[in-house]
Amino acid sequence: MAGLPGTGKSALAEALSQRLGGTVLSKDRIRHALFSPRDTEYTTGQDDFVMEVMLQAAGRILQKHPDRVVFLDGRTFSRSYQIERVIEVAARLGQAWQILECVCADETARTRLDAQAVEGHHPAGNRTFGLYLDIKRRFEPITRPKTIIDTDRPFEQCVNMGLAAMR
Repeated sequence: MAGLPGTGKSALAEALSQRLGGTVLSKDRIRHALFSPRDTEYTTGQDDFVMEVMLQAAGRILQKHPDRVVFLDGRTFSRSYQIERVIEVAARLGQAWQILECVCADETARTRLDAQAVEGHHPAGNRTFGLYLDIKRRFEPITRPKTIIDTDRPFEQCVNMGLAAMR
């Protein structure tokens, strides 16, 4: 799952996982399981470390259940090395990969991020519209084959697009 914060990656991953009997590995949940609040950093280094843990977990799941669909959620994949690392691990595991890139209007992302901040439901403490704009400014275009899902569309339509891409 690729895309800026607030674009609907987690909601879509959860819905697709339920429909496909898959597993969602969430960077934000795993980070908070590994690090106490005082040791939590929202840095590239810690993100990369948590992603490696996610890839190891995916490998263990896929060794036991090779037909399972594993969704890697919570990373924007705004840098090409991040995507290349996942593809490298997928190849080593003999697994197919699919990139679903979630996009939406800036105002939609702002509304979602603001609502999540008020509700306090998201485990990542750095999710703000400022972060969204910062990552958007630095985002390296994804050059690998991908499916772009505009999450401003009705949610069920987004889920169907994701399911079609996964076939």
